[in-house]
Amino acid sequence: MRPGGLLDMLNVASVVLDGRGRIVLWSPQAEELFGYTADEALGRYAARLMVHERHIQLVGELFEDVMRTGQSWAGGFPIRRKDGTTRLVEFRNMRLLDERGDVYALGLAADQSTVRRLEHDVALSERMVHQSPMGLAVLDTGLRFVSVNPSLERLSGVPAEEHEGRMLREVLPLLDADVVEEALRDVLTTGDPVIDRTVVGRTPADPDAEHTWSLSLYRLDDSLGNVLGIALSLTDITEQHRAAVEAENARRRLALIADASARIGTTLELERTACELAEVAVPALADVAAVDLLDAVVEGRRSTLGPAEAAVIRALAIRPDDGGDATRAADRPGGIAWYGPDRLVTECVRTGEAVLVPRVKDDDLPRIARSPEAAVILSRAGLHSYLAVPLIARGEILGALDLKRTDNPEPFDEDDMLLARELAARAAVQIDNARWYQNARSTALTLQRSLLPSHPPVTAGLEVASHYQPAGSTSEVGGDWFDVIPLDGDKTALVVGDVMGSGISAAATMGLLRTATTTLASLDLEPSLLLEQLDKATAATEHSIATCVYAVHDPRQRRCLIANAGHLPPVRIRPGRAPELLDLPTGVPLGVGGVEFATVTVDFEPGDELVLYTDGLVETRSHSLDERLDRLLSLLDGAPERPLEEVCQLLLETLYEPDNHDDVAVLIARARHLS
Repeated sequence: MRPGGLLDMLNVASVVLDGRGRIVLWSPQAEELFGYTADEALGRYAARLMVHERHIQLVGELFEDVMRTGQSWAGGFPIRRKDGTTRLVEFRNMRLLDERGDVYALGLAADQSTVRRLEHDVALSERMVHQSPMGLAVLDTGLRFVSVNPSLERLSGVPAEEHEGRMLREVLPLLDADVVEEALRDVLTTGDPVIDRTVVGRTPADPDAEHTWSLSLYRLDDSLGNVLGIALSLTDITEQHRAAVEAENARRRLALIADASARIGTTLELERTACELAEVAVPALADVAAVDLLDAVVEGRRSTLGPAEAAVIRALAIRPDDGGDATRAADRPGGIAWYGPDRLVTECVRTGEAVLVPRVKDDDLPRIARSPEAAVILSRAGLHSYLAVPLIARGEILGALDLKRTDNPEPFDEDDMLLARELAARAAVQIDNARWYQNARSTALTLQRSLLPSHPPVTAGLEVASHYQPAGSTSEVGGDWFDVIPLDGDKTALVVGDVMGSGISAAATMGLLRTATTTLASLDLEPSLLLEQLDKATAATEHSIATCVYAVHDPRQRRCLIANAGHLPPVRIRPGRAPELLDLPTGVPLGVGGVEFATVTVDFEPGDELVLYTDGLVETRSHSLDERLDRLLSLLDGAPERPLEEVCQLLLETLYEPDNHDDVAVLIARARHLS
């Protein structure tokens, strides 16, 4: 077996001399060091064989002193090798006695340069370990400390002597002991090192603060592969870890704000905007998020709360809407709840300041929940941290963003509150826009409906059905209108028009044109002349343009007189024939001015139908106008003699698209015999 260890590294030569100084034993290492074989060395005087003549007397005196006193001698001096070269050798000589009392001398020798190099390496290693700023330790195969350096003493707050012979959990029980000892066992078994693993805990050096450490482990083996133990290094990286966490939190906050900017306010629908805010907050910021507005604000009034007043809250959104305990304790979207003056959400919307409860206690729950029953549900859900931030836009408190943590173990902190306030501030502007738009749209829609006929009048010689469909909920009210006007001589005027633009202005212009049409129709003007007068009236209203079809049905003459001002052509349906788009001069829209309109006469027998409509029925972004008009004719061809109300419903259900940004008016008239 090959020797190992320190002596092997030194390649120590062994020589035994008898009492007279003759060589009686000669090791292979001696042969390598001095150059003589055992046959050449045994029986010869060592001094004469290896010592220069000038040193023989000194060596002889040293030999005699060792043999006489029994005290060993160590030192270095030059020796002569067989090849004549000189080598500096480090010696240690000592006296030996056998069982008979005979005296011998044992000489151990090694190359001096090798000895000095090893001494330097050992000293360097000792200083490196001793002076290292990293905590260093060696553990045996039983995972007990063998040695620790001063840095580890300082980091742990435990003296070196209290480490020795003890396991990690006995010395540092709060330093993720289970995790570290499992890693130690893995390294001991596999030999695979652990590099820069993060562990968290407290030590006696700073028992009140949690520190973060970088841990590295590697197995120690001797030259024969025998496992000696494990080397451990530990570095306090608390500040670096804190900086990294802060940087990650800043990145997360920026990402959340960017996400909010992209996702909140995609429509002008109030409830949808509130849902978008709640969806952004969960799970990035909270486990449960609710968006609540003051009911007065939703109704378009300004709300101010006194110190003793309750807050009347309308819930708009809750996320996640999963039916869990925490969401069941919240107000259902669309519902109205009264929160007393002592409630935290009331404090938030009264003061306009955020309310933070990092660690919710039992006596906090009644101030968070809307009722004692809801408080019990929140407790069962594991609510442990609460945050409410106000929704403020244009100086007005609209409501609050209510945030709860149940699954996320971290409590809300100041950084979370700042993030929530930034999120709420951005979202509040979008919510306020949606609120004002919704109120304006509701006003315009109310105005428009008040200006349109609720039911077509009963007229001689005509059966009439109509329908008005407002634009999608996220679009402004348009200016479409229709009317059925009884005239003298059993005649009836039919009109459908579309004011360009939207909102209250378009609705008001539509009301003006409808009133003007009714007044002018009573004069029994030809359709072209009536449109000329409407053109002048429209031009007098600033920035208004409208399209219009005006028809007068004369049941006695069995005909219709029709004029068009830039509108889509009506459809005539005659029994036994395919529906047709009437070939009318298109004309120019009302308000352009300077162009005459033409009146066209078309036959209109009993049983014939005339369909007037606005562009919202047939214009889409995904199909050409010709395709949609063909589809309209096809639908009308398949519905002969059906009730007119059903035909109106069929057209809207089939042609009108839910995301349409334009309103629609449809008017269908069927000629019948005069009674």
